[in-house]
Amino acid sequence: MDKTYVLGTDDEEIARLGVQHNVWRPRMLDAWRRAGITTGQTIIDLGAGPGYATLDLAEIVGTEGHVMAVERSQNFLDALEEKAAHRKISNISYHCVDIDLSTLDDLSADVVWCRWLLSFVTAPRSTVQKISNTLRSGGIAVFHEYLDYGTWKHSPPIPEVETFVTAVMSSWRDTGGEPDIGRWLPGFLAEAGFKILDVRPLIDVVAPSSFVWQWPAGFVEGNLDRLVEAGRLSPEQASATHNALALAEASPDSLVTTPCVLEIIAQRL
Repeated sequence: MDKTYVLGTDDEEIARLGVQHNVWRPRMLDAWRRAGITTGQTIIDLGAGPGYATLDLAEIVGTEGHVMAVERSQNFLDALEEKAAHRKISNISYHCVDIDLSTLDDLSADVVWCRWLLSFVTAPRSTVQKISNTLRSGGIAVFHEYLDYGTWKHSPPIPEVETFVTAVMSSWRDTGGEPDIGRWLPGFLAEAGFKILDVRPLIDVVAPSSFVWQWPAGFVEGNLDRLVEAGRLSPEQASATHNALALAEASPDSLVTTPCVLEIIAQRL
């Protein structure tokens, strides 16, 4: 596990991120369409992870366009490069960069795509300014960031999962991140010279039969051991959480409300 990442960068996490990407891909593509992402553009995928969105962007911009995958985990970038080679996609460049430490001054683009990055960096305000600096006048930035992580609730209530969510948020903040960074993002954008073109909340309420259910459920199963190792949950609490979630998943009457995400499409003035 890459200790610089709270959730690690191993194969299991790459697979979980693949499920997460598939859940969010329809909304991502819709946001990109409304933002005007198209053939021939130069795009930065900031905080690219293992590059699921990068590959989608590379196919959209085509051979006349270019995508810069900016990511601090070399393991993630290696996974992306392998997938790109397998699919014979050659219009991607790979930039192993710690965004907290880099100015990004050597990058320039028409569009920046940023998903679940600002909630993890230690200096989100300055990161937004760095994004602004990479964009030409009139350039577009598209964000998906958590607005209210605490909307993650089950019906009927599952107290064990609510305890898990509280532990996740506490762990997150202790590493210097802010899970609800979307509350501050509009202000950061105004300070950095952006005009917001579109903003909307993204949230689902789904039953276990929905593929969307696998996103929060997979996150729980993938992180119970991590929270036990960190001393934030006891082994007994982790086991109880696993069992309670399994019972909920077996009931067609169960519902989960997902963490609320803020989508923003903004233009650099």
